[in-house]
Amino acid sequence: MHIHILGVCGTFMGGIAAIAKASGHRVTGCDLNVYPPMSTQLESQGIELISGWGAEQIALQPDMWVVGNVVSRGNPLMEAILNRGDRFVSGPQWLAENVLPGRRVLAVAGTHGKTTTSSMLAWILEASGLDPGFLIGGVPLDFGMSARRGSGRNFVIEADEYDTAFFDKRSKMIHYRPSVAIVNNIEFDHADIFADLASIETQFHYFIRTVPAEGRLVVNDADPAIQRVLARGCWTPVEKFGARDGWSARRQGGQQLELRLGGKSLGVMHLPLQGQHNIENALAAIAAAHACGVQATDAVAALARFRGVRRRMELRGTWGGVAVWDDFAHHPTAIATTISGLREKVGNARILAVLEPRSNTMKAGVMKDRLASSLDQADLVFCYSANLGWDAGAALAPLGVRARVGDDFDKLVGAVLREARAGDQVLVMSNGGFGGIHELLLKALSARA
Repeated sequence: MHIHILGVCGTFMGGIAAIAKASGHRVTGCDLNVYPPMSTQLESQGIELISGWGAEQIALQPDMWVVGNVVSRGNPLMEAILNRGDRFVSGPQWLAENVLPGRRVLAVAGTHGKTTTSSMLAWILEASGLDPGFLIGGVPLDFGMSARRGSGRNFVIEADEYDTAFFDKRSKMIHYRPSVAIVNNIEFDHADIFADLASIETQFHYFIRTVPAEGRLVVNDADPAIQRVLARGCWTPVEKFGARDGWSARRQGGQQLELRLGGKSLGVMHLPLQGQHNIENALAAIAAAHACGVQATDAVAALARFRGVRRRMELRGTWGGVAVWDDFAHHPTAIATTISGLREKVGNARILAVLEPRSNTMKAGVMKDRLASSLDQADLVFCYSANLGWDAGAALAPLGVRARVGDDFDKLVGAVLREARAGDQVLVMSNGGFGGIHELLLKALSARA
């Protein structure tokens, strides 16, 4: 079968392309901007890429058009597909119909922590010799790829609550029908498609309705929104993490933790990643793997070797004693937990937080009143305020002289470099490329080292 993917350079749709190619299909694709590293990764797998949305691509006449949610009405190629009456599906629907049948699907859902938890879970299964398939919204360093078909029974999927496509406004996660589902947390996000937290909770309610009675739900016991969702109906056995009567971890000093289940000690766990949020991610992954028959001791041994995920507290380099970190955080809760995790790692060293409020929710200003408090553990804050519909300076005023706000990218980079000194930790947070700021900072720091 020949499939042509619209929006192929996004992480999710690029993963679909890789899995389709590995399944023996001819795969072509297009996107508005086709450039490395995604273009290089796809072309190395024999996937033909076209830049732009030209209607002339209709001449490819694939057996199936697979449409990413970056595509909307008015897109020239999509209009041509509609006018011809060709068959098209969304990425999640294609995956659900062509890859997931016959697999035991392990879906990781929640506002925060999906990528890291999915990566941990896939790595535990891999280390246990189960050769899982996976599709993750990031690149686990232990695999070096965001997706693969895998030959084993298990398939790990990052189950996003964002909508599926312009013609299917259900959350992506509704398509996957998992046997084992993790729900890490539920907060308000994606203000461009959800009116309020209640509407997000409704999508999670629908998601939970798809998990069979013979399956397993693994949930964060401390999250009130999850409790509200479960109260609306739950037909699946529930395992809790972060609870004394469920999966929990007790600190023993440093990175050593005592893993416990129902108050009973299961041994010592060493987790390379910092932060309470990563402890919770690990507990969720261990519980989900346990539901698949993996012993907790084996899961713990695997996580001791877990290298993390690209762009999730990833150290990009150090020059002149200044470390530059990259993280995907873009929601106040994620920003706060990311800085807290780094603070735990570096102690009293100065943290220079460099933030690009780039997500649709942040651009709309929905979270602006929480932004200052989320950055409170940073010693200095540099906020790039271009393309915002609200006053970032006013929002960060509670931080006083610690906050620097500007809409000139080059000046922002210069301000960071003037402040950075040996021992500092520069933490860049954005859900986009942020103009390649990491490389610019490291190049400048190396020149003066």
